[in-house]
Amino acid sequence: MTGLLPAAGRDPRVLILGSFPSVASLQAGEYYANPRNAFWQVMEGVFGVPADLPYEERLGLLAEKGVALWDVLAGCTREGSSDASIRDARANDIPGFLRDHPTVRTVALNGRAAEHWLRRVHPGVWEIPGVRVLPLPSTSPANARLSVEEKVALWRAAAGKP
Repeated sequence: MTGLLPAAGRDPRVLILGSFPSVASLQAGEYYANPRNAFWQVMEGVFGVPADLPYEERLGLLAEKGVALWDVLAGCTREGSSDASIRDARANDIPGFLRDHPTVRTVALNGRAAEHWLRRVHPGVWEIPGVRVLPLPSTSPANARLSVEEKVALWRAAAGKP
């Protein structure tokens, strides 16, 4: 399987990294296409991007707010959408993205799997001067221990928003 291309505006300040897109996202060609994933609700709560807008409009508004989306992995072998079943992982060039987008100051990791894979394939990202790497709770429906409201609150706090 091959993942999605980065979604980035001209001068992103935040790069949100997932691990690898779900089956629903790959089929739709859209980040966080599974309607049970709270990602777009969290983006509404943190950045004011309405979750019910068409996908391209949501991406455009995130870009205007300085937010880029991508995944740690460019490809892998996987049964279903479970991060636990990822095999034969191939990394995206996250260090290259950060070099090409020197305005990025925060790399936000959407869940433990994104953190795991970033540490495994690009441990040097944690040491880039001026770039904060921020592990956050996953917006995935598999992370059912937190409500959407709790996820929004934790992401808002991490973004420095009241």
